[in-house]
Amino acid sequence: MNAIIVGKFIALKRKQKNLTQEQLAHSLNISNKTISKWETGKCMPDYSLINPYVKN
Repeated sequence: MNAIIVGKFIALKRKQKNLTQEQLAHSLNISNKTISKWETGKCMPDYSLINPYVKN
């Protein structure tokens, strides 16, 4: 997976839901700096953090 593409997708979905990085981070119990790193492609999310929030 390309970290930059994943980051842009996360940012897009976050913005579509009108969430700040801080709000998303709070809902995932992580720091807003982690969200920033994801969105800029500096690192990838750990799937175990995201899995409970994925809806079918």
